[in-house]
Amino acid sequence: MKAWQLTEPKKFLSIEVKHPPKPARGEVLMRTLRMGICGTDISCYLGKFPFFDYPRIPGHELGVEVLEIGDGVENVKPGDLCSVEPYLNCGECYACDKGQGNCCQNLKVFGVMMDGGLCEQSLIRADKLHPSQKLSAEQLALVETLAIGCHASDRGNPQKEENLLVIGAGPIGLATLEFNRLSNAKITVMDMSAERLDFCRKHYGIDSLIQFKGDGSEKQKMLETTGGKLFDLVTDATGNPHSMSGALNYVAHTGRLVYVGITTETISFTHPTLHRPEITILASRNALPKDFPRIIELIEQGTINTDPWITHHVDFIEVDKRFAEVTHPSSGAIKAIIQVAD
Repeated sequence: MKAWQLTEPKKFLSIEVKHPPKPARGEVLMRTLRMGICGTDISCYLGKFPFFDYPRIPGHELGVEVLEIGDGVENVKPGDLCSVEPYLNCGECYACDKGQGNCCQNLKVFGVMMDGGLCEQSLIRADKLHPSQKLSAEQLALVETLAIGCHASDRGNPQKEENLLVIGAGPIGLATLEFNRLSNAKITVMDMSAERLDFCRKHYGIDSLIQFKGDGSEKQKMLETTGGKLFDLVTDATGNPHSMSGALNYVAHTGRLVYVGITTETISFTHPTLHRPEITILASRNALPKDFPRIIELIEQGTINTDPWITHHVDFIEVDKRFAEVTHPSSGAIKAIIQVAD
């Protein structure tokens, strides 16, 4: 059975792996149809992700088909198309006991801390599959990205008429935007890329856009946008330590800051920057099981339109040749999808 393995940073190797055994009780044998490439995959490719070891088969944003089910499986059946919730929590630690399996103390993320879905077939726990009778495999491969944004939005808890700032208009920033906009808050997006800002204007109707140039003009525009108050809620989705360190400067007094991007580097700021305005800082990691069926329903209803998201496609046999190309900022990709099987 064919798979792609990251053997070291920037090096994919096509390998043959053993066919999975029959699914055990509570397990499902699944066939990968589509895999989305996300910021985590790019960080793993570049050798910058803290929880990734080599060699590893990546792939956690997946649209899959159920091939065979083990004993006791009732939530899916052979032939179902599903999104994969890749957070394999232990169910026994303190976080899991609190219902926060997204930050399980023994968490294994499919395709990050263990081999994932960039292969023909694999086994997974049945409770981590979320089926849909209406969505395509490509749409289902987007659900995990959207779930990251859904959880980040829930962490920030945006309210109607609040001033919100999303920093970074990549896939995670856009996913956060998808759910922040449901609150009817007043949203501003900031990014270095004029093309990504144009995407927000065209597809989300966001008119309050700031192109970050690093010359200090951004802060003045923010003050003008918010009537001098700055933002009640700021979400930094860049994963850039400089952006993350500076994000506190955009938060209003008594406001909230959500970090959803991840970096291995140090984030620093002077304590008065945090203390004087009494800012609340929140981390947002992964997503919760309830987010997946919610997102599937929102896509099925048309509340979330996935059409603009998928800008690039990569054939399974071309992963080593095209991965760097479609993940480089110059490609203009919002979301690249690997077509693993039909």
